[in-house]
Formats: sequence, C-alpha cells, structure tokens
Amino acid sequence: MKTGFAAATLWAAIAALSILAGCSGKGAAEAVEKDEGREMIEKIVKSEEQWKEILTPEEFRVMRKKGTERAFSSPLNDNKDKGVYRCAACALDLFSSDAKFDSGTGWPSFYEPVAGNHVTEKPDNSLFARRTEILCARCDSHIGHVFNDGPQPTGLRYCMNGVALAFVPEDDRENGSE
Repeated sequence: MKTGFAAATLWAAIAALSILAGCSGKGAAEAVEKDEGREMIEKIVKSEEQWKEILTPEEFRVMRKKGTERAFSSPLNDNKDKGVYRCAACALDLFSSDAKFDSGTGWPSFYEPVAGNHVTEKPDNSLFARRTEILCARCDSHIGHVFNDGPQPTGLRYCMNGVALAFVPEDDRENGSE
C-alpha cells in the first residue's frame, strides 16, 4: 500500500512540476516556452532532411551540426549598419546592431540579445574547453557561444557565426519590407 501511495505522490509531483514549467502535453512541434512574462516563443521542429532543404550546406553545417565558420569570413563581421540580426533558419530576431561591437575575433559580436528568451544557453564541453553554446530559442539552431570577456554594460561577448544570422536593415523594418 505504501508503495502505491509513494508512486501516486511521485506522479502527482511530476504533473505539478510539468504544469509549473509550462508543459502542455502537446507534441514537440507545438511546445511553447515562457520567460519571465515576456512574449512566448513557439518552437519550430523540423527533420534533418527538412533543414537540408531550407538551409545552404554551410548554414546546415554550422547551425544544425554545431560547426564554426572561418574567422573573418562573414561580411556581417564588419557590418556597421543599423538594424536587427535574425536567425538565418527561422527569422527570429536575436541581436540588435545597437549591441554589436568589434571584438577583434573575426566573428560578429554582441553584448546582449534583443530579449533573453530569444536565445537559449547550453553547456558545451567540446574542444577541450568549457564554453556556453548559444542556440536560437525558436528552432534550436546553433548560433555561436557566449564568453565573459565582453564590454559593459553586460561584460558578455556573444560571439556568433555570421552564416547563422540574417541582417535586416532598420530602414527595411520601418518600411515593412523585411
């Protein structure tokens, strides 16, 4: 009898935690995340074959296979125009030109995302180093890594692969011709 009670209590606790965590019981494609009352980001889930059809081979290698583009190879590294940098896979706004800075590393760098819930952090212990991977919160594409050696006001350096970003100039956003 105690075993049945313990199992029922465990399942009740799991159900309560699922509700508190925002789990809705829907399929992975319909999963939704919340972040401190901010807008909800609806997940996009595609098969590897679907991503291969949508992305260029280099975008697929970097964004889906967690690759890294060659330093100084992206035109976005030197871009000084005003606008927003979106996920190249799903078009979610990730970074603003207002937070961009020249890190000297050869990759587009930012000191903060447009919103905390637009990116996801994940521990990355590959390449014999402890790093923090940055993923798009909508489609889980690999965008780059974040380091604690950036400028103020955050002290962070979001070092992003340019091939994982699509730049939309401020003028295009204002005119609705994104």
